[in-house]
Amino acid sequence: MGFSLMSCAGWLAFSQSSETAPRFEIADVHVNATASYFRAPSVGGGRYGLKGATMVDLIRTAYGFDADKVVGGPSWLEMDRFDVLAKLPAGATAETAKPLLQSLLAERFKLALHKDTRPFPAYALTVGKKPQLKEAAGTEEAGCRQQPASGAPGANRTVQYNCRNMTMAAFAEGLRRMAGASLSPIPPVLDETGLNGKWNFDLTFSPQPNGLSVAKVGDQIALAGAIDQQLGLKLEERQVPAPVIVVDSVNHEPTANPPGVAEAFPTIPIPTKFDVASVKPSDPAATRDVFQTQPGGRVTVQNHPMILLIYRAFNVANNDQMVAPKWANAARFDINAEADMPAGVALDADAMRPMMLALLVDRFKMTYHTEERPVTMYALVPAKPKMKKADPASRTWCKSIHAPPGSPPATLAYTCQNITMAQFAPGLRTMAAGGLDWPVTDGTGIDGGWDFTLVFIRSTAAFGARQAGPASGDVPVASDPTVGYTIFEALEKELGLKLEIQKRPMPVIVIDHLEEKPTEN
Repeated sequence: MGFSLMSCAGWLAFSQSSETAPRFEIADVHVNATASYFRAPSVGGGRYGLKGATMVDLIRTAYGFDADKVVGGPSWLEMDRFDVLAKLPAGATAETAKPLLQSLLAERFKLALHKDTRPFPAYALTVGKKPQLKEAAGTEEAGCRQQPASGAPGANRTVQYNCRNMTMAAFAEGLRRMAGASLSPIPPVLDETGLNGKWNFDLTFSPQPNGLSVAKVGDQIALAGAIDQQLGLKLEERQVPAPVIVVDSVNHEPTANPPGVAEAFPTIPIPTKFDVASVKPSDPAATRDVFQTQPGGRVTVQNHPMILLIYRAFNVANNDQMVAPKWANAARFDINAEADMPAGVALDADAMRPMMLALLVDRFKMTYHTEERPVTMYALVPAKPKMKKADPASRTWCKSIHAPPGSPPATLAYTCQNITMAQFAPGLRTMAAGGLDWPVTDGTGIDGGWDFTLVFIRSTAAFGARQAGPASGDVPVASDPTVGYTIFEALEKELGLKLEIQKRPMPVIVIDHLEEKPTEN
């Protein structure tokens, strides 16, 4: 995520496509009503493909901007999804296809936009009164290396980084990773120390949600506190101008495909079976679970549970839609398989699905049928709703944010804007990250879009200490910031909603027979 202090006047010209702008020879563009995620652009065989892309995905792909730097536009910009399949000139790459995609968005969606700058949150690394850094004199490899952690995972865990031959610029850039930016969105860190050269130092701290915004949690020193106390440096929060793309207008529906699209993109026959496959039970001592696709149609599976192989074959996410033998949860297998994929076609989840199904039928003699059964699920219902009515013109989204300062470990936080309950309820299970056993359906009867923030601890494992209570025997209340809410408590106390268990009929896949050992290779 790059930040810039330059003004709009310093940018190169930025305009929509003209008569001379490069274009795809022909393109198929249509709505995808079933996709739930965006797949990176695929290039090969003279084709350029985008699947499950929101308009924000399309814009950021075409112009090389981060998603949060695409601002403005109608409410559906981050919700509705599209597929694009276009013919590429010989030798074209995903990078050289960007101007062609820009032209397509202007022509097919009448996209109009401009560049601007907007303030975005960032941290500045500055020098305190007494820097405690040692100038590097050796030839050690530059970098900050994490040492084995001490303490059990959770509240008492401590980590140490030994940093050698580090410039302040490299240290500032790496701070988001140390603070867990992969788990929680953290703004970038700018080096404003003015310290040149390379330095040696060590950092010891207790990881915290959004550890760059809090110095201490109880007796624990967070990353920001360690930087201050141990290095004599400081982190300061501030707003920094950053380049953005502003969406002025865009059509909800693409224009109709031109004549000849079907002929230009004939269906490419994709194998429905692996050409070769080696299948065997995993080594009981194996600890690493691997499921990897490789170029050329190869699949490498190591120590993978049978139940997950079944899920992949049927495109289900959990056992709500599946009745399988109990042993399938524990049994693990290694698979090395290969399919003769056509040029330019990736062996993705969709292409692999029939191959995995055929493998289970062939090698494990699986039989199955589908029937309707009552399935347990949650209904999201009103208690005393206390959400803020949204501006109907604002963009619709739910995004992960960093946890508030002082939150306990394993805290998750989301902020939602102009979201309907029909949109919010189905996504709750994914948000809960293991905290909900069944899918969620909307039973609120609440119409319209709403703005709110939801903060909770990740799962029952994360609040074991809360259930045990403190040494005094008093049970801590949920409003205690060192304890946190469960997902159930957070919905009721923060949003005025609650979850009720219900039974509803749904199609369920029933595995009638499945051998515990595969046939011989």
